[in-house]
Amino acid sequence: MKLVKEFKTFINKGSAIDMAVGIIVGAAMTGVVNSLVKDIIMPPVGVLVGGIDFSQWFYVIYGGEPGVHYNTMAAATAAGATTLNIGTFLNTVISFLITMFAVFIIVKIANSARAKGPVTTRACPYCQQSISKLATKCPYCCSNVKAEKIGEVEEADLTKSLKTLTAKVGKVANAAKKVAKIK
Repeated sequence: MKLVKEFKTFINKGSAIDMAVGIIVGAAMTGVVNSLVKDIIMPPVGVLVGGIDFSQWFYVIYGGEPGVHYNTMAAATAAGATTLNIGTFLNTVISFLITMFAVFIIVKIANSARAKGPVTTRACPYCQQSISKLATKCPYCCSNVKAEKIGEVEEADLTKSLKTLTAKVGKVANAAKKVAKIK
């Protein structure tokens, strides 16, 4: 019974649930990022590098038939050769870098969609330690400091951009209406 109770306590802790949600979201995002890399990013990259297939770059390091040149890695391994698969490794590194760039862009977009909270800390003018804006005495050097007002929550960059875009589209639509009335 004690083990069941401990397990129930563990499951009900926020960190276990947060971890589970993170794993599930990570698994779902894996499919999205893989598709983004494979279906959207890699085709133009393939065109840019002239359709080079790195996967067939290999070197036979042991075995196989002496004096035979293998055209494909599959033929070399079928003949019993041990290969150093340089191209496969290179493809994996390139995919990793492109995937990390895609994740960076996704995180950057997600961060721009978040509202920015107000700044609640400042540097003490005497010791330069970070203190609350509401503090009247520095907890580090015990100097008296003036309390400052905490600002408002800032609008997200994405929200600001959408409002600007909406306003510009509205102006263009109004101008188009005026032109249509003239004709």
